[in-house]
Amino acid sequence: MRYLVPLREGGSLPAIVDTEPSGQYVVKFRGAGQGPKALVAEALAAGLARTLDLPVPPPALVELDEGFGRGEPDPEIQDLLRGSVGTNFGLSYLAGAVGFDAAVDAQNVDPELAAAIVWFDALIANVDRTPRNPNLLLWQERLWLIDHGAALYFHHAGPGWEARAQAEFPQIKDHVLLRRAPPLATADARLRPLLSESAIADSVASLHESWLGPDPEAARQAYVTFFVDRLKGPRAWLEEAERARRG
Repeated sequence: MRYLVPLREGGSLPAIVDTEPSGQYVVKFRGAGQGPKALVAEALAAGLARTLDLPVPPPALVELDEGFGRGEPDPEIQDLLRGSVGTNFGLSYLAGAVGFDAAVDAQNVDPELAAAIVWFDALIANVDRTPRNPNLLLWQERLWLIDHGAALYFHHAGPGWEARAQAEFPQIKDHVLLRRAPPLATADARLRPLLSESAIADSVASLHESWLGPDPEAARQAYVTFFVDRLKGPRAWLEEAERARRG
């Protein structure tokens, strides 16, 4: 309904937008430089996190009509909105939330939650959970996970990217909650069974077909294959995370 405020902290230029009927959302636009695959990463991360009962604001598909934001004086924003007509991705706006400060707030995070978040970010290869850029909010005395567009960076590699399911994720060493987490085996034993193939397929099914290229069903199958395979086998990504945590 109305473009409210651009959020210029990130390179994708998201914004707070008034929607009908649900209220205010922080919207990631398909016309941003990262393209629709960033929306895929956002939506999959939100769906899987909610399956795991991790704190993510309620997600939504946000439709932009042609002409939306035509009155915006900033030509960069006008270009972005023109390129984003159609289906975009949003998370419910947490009014009054404050950014997570690792130096002050990390010691107050429940260790079990810290381990679950580390496990989850290693699973989805999320490079954006560092002390410099934690993408965590504090709201109503809870920690909230936001901004997962840079996750699943493998899927930018082109056809066959899902074959990298067992790849290590060395960037986990920079995770903002790594030192707060206890051994990850307990989190793994609790979380891994929740991500059954059917649960993964349900999250993948929520992806809008306009984000998935010329063959949406093949793209969906690639994401299901990736996560099913990533949760099986030797799971080098988990071993890497545990080595980093101990180190």
